[in-house]
Amino acid sequence: MNIIGITGGTGSGKTIFLRTLEKQGALALDCDEIYHELLIENDDMKKEIEDHFNGVLIDGVINRKQLGEFVFNDKSALQKLNNITHKYVVDEVKCRLADWEKQGGTIAAIDAIALFESGADKLCNITVGVIAPIKTRIARIIKRDGITREQASIRINAQKPDCFFIENCDEVLENTYNTLEEFEAKCKTWLTRLANVP
Repeated sequence: MNIIGITGGTGSGKTIFLRTLEKQGALALDCDEIYHELLIENDDMKKEIEDHFNGVLIDGVINRKQLGEFVFNDKSALQKLNNITHKYVVDEVKCRLADWEKQGGTIAAIDAIALFESGADKLCNITVGVIAPIKTRIARIIKRDGITREQASIRINAQKPDCFFIENCDEVLENTYNTLEEFEAKCKTWLTRLANVP
């Protein structure tokens, strides 16, 4: 089975790449979505979070706002949270990949902003970084999330720069397109080329 790891900063277009691959028949695994599902459903993960961030679990539900206050502007606390959650997310990804392969699936894609930090890259045959100019990303985030230019800039600056993805990924897709359709076409071309590589 071909497993494609997708990563990149917010506003780059990695989710578009993931959904394009899904339309072409790939299993699409969005690690951010999986994390939020586990935050509701996985009792072991919730207990471990509560053990390290006392008071965030109330009546079996993680108070995300309170958890956010613990890790906001505290890199060591954020690292601790990531150390807890990444292993559960990666385990869930492994389970879904195994189920997909049993069903006869031949291609899957993992979308993770922390693809390398979580170790999910080790599950992949190929890793792809999706990058885009900062001005373009800011405009996309403002339009998508309805936030200010300053807020969009803060989000981007809190993440890895493009050079990280260029240096660490097997391949890079640059999304400089003005329309969704143009970038989708580039994604489809990339997938066709992958399918033809022996």
